[in-house]
Amino acid sequence: MSQLAFRHAGLLNYAQAWSWQRSLREQRQSDKLPDLLLHLEHPPTFTLGRSSRPEHLKHDATTLGGLGFDLHEVERGGSVTYHGPGQLVGYPIMDLRPRGRDVHRFIRQLEEAMIGALGDFGLEGHTREGWTGVWVNGDRKIASIGIHVRHWITMHGFALNVLTDLSHFSFINPCGLDSGVMTSMAEQLGNEPDMDEVSTHVSQQFAAVFDCQLTALELGPAFSTGT
Repeated sequence: MSQLAFRHAGLLNYAQAWSWQRSLREQRQSDKLPDLLLHLEHPPTFTLGRSSRPEHLKHDATTLGGLGFDLHEVERGGSVTYHGPGQLVGYPIMDLRPRGRDVHRFIRQLEEAMIGALGDFGLEGHTREGWTGVWVNGDRKIASIGIHVRHWITMHGFALNVLTDLSHFSFINPCGLDSGVMTSMAEQLGNEPDMDEVSTHVSQQFAAVFDCQLTALELGPAFSTGT
């Protein structure tokens, strides 16, 4: 069984986390680190993936900045999405070479891990044909996925709405969808699950799906708290 270094790093500025991912991916590429999984939250941020279209973002960067949102164009797949407090963001930095170099299977496994974690809380998650991510209660989207792979090392990952302020999705068409499709664990459960508990279940399901043993990822002081 392979090792999976894991850390829930708390609230972290998106630009800092993005830079950190790139550094960790280089270290994974040179085998200085094992596969790893980061769990974070971000301040209110919109990111534009490679499939983003102008009409998916309802306001320009200046307007969004004035409303307190950061905006970043990133290399991951998918369209525009929102990150913010109360959303569990997962960044797996993994080598797909010993896993068959199968990007599509990797994405399906990310979905499987989140579906398993939702099931731990009594929510029945599912996938939808032709779409990436996890859905509940028919057509309500609760988790988004967007990754980038270089030299078979993954970066970016998934975002699970736990206590997310869903009104912030109204500024975009998330992944090209109407913002009203977005939901959260809190909305579906009728109560507010503990973020640390959700993180624990997601990481455990992730380890089970990928057949890994979780170990602690030590962080430097720059990454131990958010900015």
